[in-house]
Amino acid sequence: MRIYEGSPRQDFEEVLRSIGAVLDARAAREVLLVELPEGFIVQALATEAIVGTTLTEHLGRESKITLTFLEDDLARFVEEGVSRRGTGATAPDWQRSGYYEQAFRVIGRFLDERRPRDIFFFEQGGAFVVRILAGGPSGGAHELIEFTREDIADLIARGPALRTPTGDGGGGPA
Repeated sequence: MRIYEGSPRQDFEEVLRSIGAVLDARAAREVLLVELPEGFIVQALATEAIVGTTLTEHLGRESKITLTFLEDDLARFVEEGVSRRGTGATAPDWQRSGYYEQAFRVIGRFLDERRPRDIFFFEQGGAFVVRILAGGPSGGAHELIEFTREDIADLIARGPALRTPTGDGGGGPA
């Protein structure tokens, strides 16, 4: 995706945060994200609730979902997310940030500091392995970065202290 090639008001922090919000709404887990020139493909496990025949019988069927996020979709999701957060009021419980919205935001902030040309990552048990294509004087090279569950929790906890008064993220490490 053209994050740093002239796309309007897009950075990994906002784009990944928006994807995370969609995943939270789908009760997803064990996420795989691949960047494409025109957007992202995301696969995850999601549990579909199945109500049984009695009031106490509730089952769930777990299945793999595949979602495609194109640039136009992402621009809309980012704008919706910014407007949802931009009121300054406390959000109702159903509208508060979920785990993936928060985790993807801090991973995105990390990526914005590195400005990679390509990203790929997967999550397993709350930990993330991220592969980036980092540019350099002699071309590009892939790097692997691991975020443990504890790393993500720490980055999320430190996030509010690093934001600017306008809530735009400010550009420092998260």
